[in-house]
Amino acid sequence: MKKKYRIKKNDDFQKVFRRGKSFANRQFVVYTLKQEGSNHFRIGLSVSKKIGNAVCRNRIKRYIRQSFHELEHQINPENEYIIIARKPAANMDFHEVKKSLIHVLKVGRVLKQKANNSK
Repeated sequence: MKKKYRIKKNDDFQKVFRRGKSFANRQFVVYTLKQEGSNHFRIGLSVSKKIGNAVCRNRIKRYIRQSFHELEHQINPENEYIIIARKPAANMDFHEVKKSLIHVLKVGRVLKQKANNSK
């Protein structure tokens, strides 16, 4: 995923937190905010130090980025997403992370229904 599609600045994070909607499951909290006229979604990641060491946190972020890359065509391109990982995400492999993200995105109704294949 290209770096220009990531949310890095604190102001951008705060805007999505204040104006966006949130959806959650046991592993992730996802905030979404619609941005009119955008041709590609942007994602911001937050993984707390409480979850594990740097290696564990970076692995979770890689898994989330790769999941979004694979789900790219099923996700609404006009949204910005903030994904916050919770503690159970530390013990998950890539396929479990992707399945959990698909679940929470379906709860938020931002994922098209044909995304039920989690491979």
